[in-house]
Order: sequence, then structure tokens, then C-alpha cells
Amino acid sequence: MNQAREWIHCNNAYSLGLTGKGIGVAILDTGIFPHRDFDDRITVFRDILKKRALPYDDNGHGTHIAGIIGGSGASSSGRYQGVAPGCSVISLKVLDHRGNGYASDVLAGLRWIREHGKEYGVRIINISVGSFHKRGMSEDSALVRGVDAAWDAGFVVVVAAGNNGPGSRTITTPGISRKVITVGCSDDDKEVDVAGNRMIDYSGRGPTSACICKPDIVAPGSRIVSCGARQSGYRVKSGTSMSTPLVSGAIALLLERYPDLTNRDVKLRLRERAVDLGLPRNQQGWGLLDVGKLVE
Repeated sequence: MNQAREWIHCNNAYSLGLTGKGIGVAILDTGIFPHRDFDDRITVFRDILKKRALPYDDNGHGTHIAGIIGGSGASSSGRYQGVAPGCSVISLKVLDHRGNGYASDVLAGLRWIREHGKEYGVRIINISVGSFHKRGMSEDSALVRGVDAAWDAGFVVVVAAGNNGPGSRTITTPGISRKVITVGCSDDDKEVDVAGNRMIDYSGRGPTSACICKPDIVAPGSRIVSCGARQSGYRVKSGTSMSTPLVSGAIALLLERYPDLTNRDVKLRLRERAVDLGLPRNQQGWGLLDVGKLVE
């Protein structure tokens, strides 16, 4: 994760004293393990599946995502620090121990955020999961309507492009939404293990079935080190799931510095400050995330 932070040029943001403090990031995933790196910053844990009260993660994916966004690096002497180590974490468990789930549970999580998120300072929603079923690949699908409703309520919604590339029209739902910020992987030219499979050139590519160019932006996603689901432990994972929280963490830094920005302002600023990699628009979006340029 530290190497990824170097690639996206976080140092300029840290020189300004930015850590994401005061910014809540809601993570819809497999839950969260109370790793030492989260200190006391797990503001809310909501278990949509089993209604358990205390934080847990029976898969590890959600904890890894949360660490990329906001891990303090306390267990590694700062080596594996997240992008926004001062942000508040709001974890909603919507996926089971296999990392699978139902659209209805994701929608319940989104509904909870719309109703209660502002009470807990939520500005950003990170969704590092997606569906590639044909019946859900239209902009009228329930998941797209759900993320669009959250966007319309003022939240910055950041969604993974999925790992079904390199063909066209391989962006997963709800990343096909034209409103949300869809994140692809900038370094999927490396062969890595993605969910137990050796993959290369896996990042989802547009256009969508509605001919919308996607993804919007890319960030590193190969061999990212982050928090594991045990005290002081770390794990390596790859995929657009890991690229997405890098962008969410960067946005937390941006909103700490410029708290009056709207979600539309954030999206426009990402477009203006991205670094063109010279790749096709439906592969790189606007380009590579550059945190230093984003917050300057």
C-alpha cells in the first residue's frame, strides 16, 4: 500500500497536514475487523446480514478496503498506512463470508446511509463490489438506481469497475452508472492473483451498454498490502477493489481541505487533475489519480 501511495503522489497532501480528519467514509463490503490500525475511528458498524452489534469480518475483503482508505499504519510503524489515516470509518456488512451478496442487502445499506449517514459525517461511499449478470446491466437496474439515489442525496459514490476486462462493455453494475465515480486499475498489465485466479488485463472497460465512457479514473490495484482480519496482520490483494479505496481516500483528503465541495465538484476536479496515461478512454478514463494535484 505504501508503494501505491507513492505512485499516486500523496506526499504533497501530507505536507499540508491532511489526513482526512472529520470526513466519514462508508464502506459497503464484508464488514471490518477491529484492527489496531483503525484506532478508535470505526464510528459505526452495521451488520445488514446477521444484525450483530460488534464489528467483524468473516472474509477479510472489507477490512483490506478499509485499511487502504484509512489505516493508520500503527502495526507496521507507518509502512502500510492508508491514504487518509485520520478519516472516520463507517462499515456496513452487506456481503457474506464468501464475499457474495444480494442486491437487496446492498440497497438496504445504501438506504441506511441516505437516512443516517450525515448524522455520522459520511461524505463518501466506497463500493468495491459489483455484479456482471446480464439482467442487471442496464441503467434501470436496482443497484444503479440505488447508487444514483445516494449521489442525488449529496454523497460522493466511488465504485469499482470490476475485474472482467479486457473486453469492451465489461464494467460491472453499479459502476455503469453515469453519475458515480467508477474506478479502474492502472497497473493491470501485471499478472496477479485476483480472488484466487491468475489474471492480467482484468480491469473492466467501457463503454457501457448506454454508450457511456467508463471507467472515470484509474489507480493502482496490483499487490496492494493492507490490513488483514486479525490484530496487527496485513495481507496482499489485487483488483479494482483495491484501486477504488485509493480514490475514496484521496477524496477524503480533498474534502478535508475543501469541505464545501459538492460531489459534482469532486468529480470535475478528479477529471481536471488526472494524469493522462495515453491509453484508450474506455481503459484509463480521464487518467491516473494524482493526489498531490487533486488537493493543491
